[in-house]
Formats: sequence, structure tokens, C-alpha cells
Amino acid sequence: MAQRFDAIVIGAGAAGMYCAAQAGRRGLRVALLDHWPRLAEKIRISGGGRCNFTNLDAGRIDRFAGENPAFARNALRALPPERFIEQVRRRGIAFHEKHKGQLFCDDSSERIIAMLRDDCDEAGVRWLRPVTVEAVDPDEGPQGRGETAGAGAGAGADAGAARGGFVVRTREAGELRAGAVVVATGGLAIPKAGATDLGLRIARRFGHRVVEPRPALVPLTFDPQAWKPYAELAGVALPVTVRAPGTPGAPAFDEDLLFTHRGLSGPAVLQISTFWRRGDPLAIDLAAGEDLAARLVEAKRATRQQLSGAVAALLPRRLAALWLADERFAAIAARRLAEIGDRELAAVAAALRDWRIVPTGTEGFRKAEVMAGGVATDELDPRSMQSRRAPGLHFVGEVVDVTGWLGGYNFQWAWASGFVAGQAVGRS
Repeated sequence: MAQRFDAIVIGAGAAGMYCAAQAGRRGLRVALLDHWPRLAEKIRISGGGRCNFTNLDAGRIDRFAGENPAFARNALRALPPERFIEQVRRRGIAFHEKHKGQLFCDDSSERIIAMLRDDCDEAGVRWLRPVTVEAVDPDEGPQGRGETAGAGAGAGADAGAARGGFVVRTREAGELRAGAVVVATGGLAIPKAGATDLGLRIARRFGHRVVEPRPALVPLTFDPQAWKPYAELAGVALPVTVRAPGTPGAPAFDEDLLFTHRGLSGPAVLQISTFWRRGDPLAIDLAAGEDLAARLVEAKRATRQQLSGAVAALLPRRLAALWLADERFAAIAARRLAEIGDRELAAVAAALRDWRIVPTGTEGFRKAEVMAGGVATDELDPRSMQSRRAPGLHFVGEVVDVTGWLGGYNFQWAWASGFVAGQAVGRS
């Protein structure tokens, strides 16, 4: 005999727990399923174990990417950062602002997990974990008479006619039935923390278009042979401005860059990785917006330095040495500034302020903080996160094609999308 609920939430991460608690508070019978043995692993490891749970600017739509970032506006207005912050305060969780509006727990991510778990318990949510979901299908009666193609099958648009609710087929708990299902499974990022493609398979099962998933907030890699000289700089960090000139409308980021043995990382690169497209260059200002030409001309008039010493005073010494070893500048690197024309100094400065370099790839989902792409937003209602193809089916959090900047934005999207779905589930 199948267990019956008003709503089943698949995925006990940030979005799933927040949604389940909201729905449970409304008096609905809610089941919360997850396949991973440890609760909310991605919350636990986030922010170096302190959970960057939101950002003071996370209500800004221009801090999100996707085919239509404005889709997120309704949810972020319904649950803006200050409302979640107030909830954290009420639970007595101490926190601090670390950088550019990023809020972290003072002690441990476990405090946020405990808050969400307690919210679900207080709302009467039924926990079913670890439970593996094998398929989600339209419920066509107590005998399940309809076609059951499984979560991975492409059944097309007609599969969305789930007027009688849904049947969730699990390995450990058998068949579960409900009038509504919320897919809060997350994306493909960090498989070692339990990430799978289940949510995308469910979306395709019900005829949804999926924007091609790709790693985001991820280090970028380069051809090993071409990168060999730069690999010697592993561990060198400096503030930069980085752009993705091949992506129209992509923002520029003023953050720190980190050289690694395989490529580039650090907040600047993680940020731009969301907007970078394979085959395109990065444009990196190694002077982070500073008028380097003016600084070199000023040093020329005030000191007896060599060019190498002047550049090393403005950039990390190892980077300056490598840069001036380039055939364009090697001939003048050891000359005194006074012997170098202003135009030559301007050329050195221009090259440093517009370093063009083409990554060959990324470190992949194993190192990505989030997934970009996912369930296309043009087939979801922004007021409820409900499918326009399958009434009663909702998608929330990372599985949706909304990707926030680094620094708490993706958690705020999880809370906000879970909130509006939790308020709406079971009403239609």
C-alpha cells in the first residue's frame, strides 16, 4: 500500500528543507526525501565550514545569470536577504560580514543545518532518508496503470498531464503518492557531496527543456605545455579586474586571482567562470584598474630604478619577473627607467592591464561550487516555481537555470525559491 502525502519534496538540501518547512507550517502532510546518508552535505562544507548563507546584496537581479535572470525577481522579493537574516538572528546564530556583503556563521555551518532541520521537525515534516528515488510519474490511479517510463525517460510534453498527482517510486520506501512534488535535488556540482542528475531527469521526463548544464564558480585550466611557465607561479595571488569579452553583457569582477599548477583560480576566476565560454579569451587587468603607465612614468622621474624593479614594486615579484622575460619586454627589463621612452613604458603597462589568455576548460563539476544551466525558466511560474507543463510539479534551487555570483547569492536563491514553492504547493 502506497504512502500518501499532500506534497513530496525530493532533496533535503537548502532549498528542499526550506520549502518543506514552509509547506508543513501550512498544515500539509509533507514528506522530505534524500538519498545521501549525511544531511545537507553541501551546506556543511560551504564557506570553509562556516556557510556563507546569504549576501546583503542578494536581492539584486544583476547578481544572477541564466537565460532570464529576471525570473528570480519574484522569489527574491518574497524572501529578501533581510528576512532570512532575521530568521538566523531569532535562532541565536552569530554571524559576521566577511567581504562585499558576504555573511558567514561565526562558528559552524552546522548551526544553519540545525535551524533548517528544527524548522522541518516543528512543521511536522516526515523525513525519509536515505531513500533513492528511481522514478517520478503521473499518478493515474491506485494501480499505477499509466506508462511509467522512469525519471530518466524522455516522455515528452504529454507526460505533464499529471492531474491526479504523482507517484514517486523509491528503492527503500516503495511507492509514495502525493498531489504535488517539489524537485529540490540540486545540480551536478560536487558529486562527492551527493550531487546527481536526478532533477534534470525528472524535468525531461515531464517534457521540460533543460539548458545545457556546465560547471560554474569553478577554476579554469589551460593547455599543460602552454601553461608550464605560469605553473611556476602556483600560490601567487593578487587583486585583478577580470572580464569575459566574448560574452556580451558579462560583468567585470574586481577580486583576487590565484595562480595554480593547472591554471587560474581565486574569487576573480570563480566569478568570471560563470560567464566564460569555451574557446573565448579572458581579459585580465593585472593592475586592478590602477593607472600603471602613470605610475611607471612617475617612478622614472623620481628614482633610478630599472624597469624590472619598478614593475616588481607594483606586482608580485615572481609574476613581474616572468612577465618581463617575455620577448616583447626582455630587451628593456634591465634598463633604467630613465633610458626607456614613455611610449615603451605605456606599452608595458597596456600589456599588463589587458592580458588576454584562452583557457582550455575548467576543473569540472568536482571542483565547481554550483551548476549553471538547468530547468529552463520559461516553463516555470516565477510566483510558485510550478511547472507550466505538469501542474503540481515544482522545481527549486540549483536545478533551475538561475546561477548567482560567488558569495552567498546561490544560498539566497535556494531559500527564496524554496519559500515561494512552499507557500504555493498544494494550492492548485
